[in-house]
Amino acid sequence: MTDKMNKYRIVEKLNDSQISDLMDLYKNEFWCDKRQREDVVKMLASTDVIIGLVDESDRLIGFIRVITDFVYRAMILDVIIKPTHRKMGLGAKLMDAVVNHPKLQAVETLGLHCLPKMIPFYERWGFSDNVGDTKSMRRRKP
Repeated sequence: MTDKMNKYRIVEKLNDSQISDLMDLYKNEFWCDKRQREDVVKMLASTDVIIGLVDESDRLIGFIRVITDFVYRAMILDVIIKPTHRKMGLGAKLMDAVVNHPKLQAVETLGLHCLPKMIPFYERWGFSDNVGDTKSMRRRKP
């Protein structure tokens, strides 16, 4: 790890200021720009594994979360790096923290959803879009 990477550290719980930082991160992305703080606080309280990446000032610059049963399935969600900190290997640092997380080592299958352009990024950790004949389905709240 380079000295530049050493100035960032992992946290597994967010303080109020870091939740505000997370809200700022969400505002930059099409898939989460409508999220409200009250809902995000509720979401964080119900998330099984939270990994935040903070800078020397304790500001949140990266985030990833996992929901899981700790045995069969875990779903990686909300992989996000502050736009000014992209292309520095910080997303890889978050992914390394997830795939090596002690609580997730026994999980049979890790899953995630991503845009097609991000597939090569996730393939580095053994993720594949070859899932056989299965299809993802979803139901939105009416």
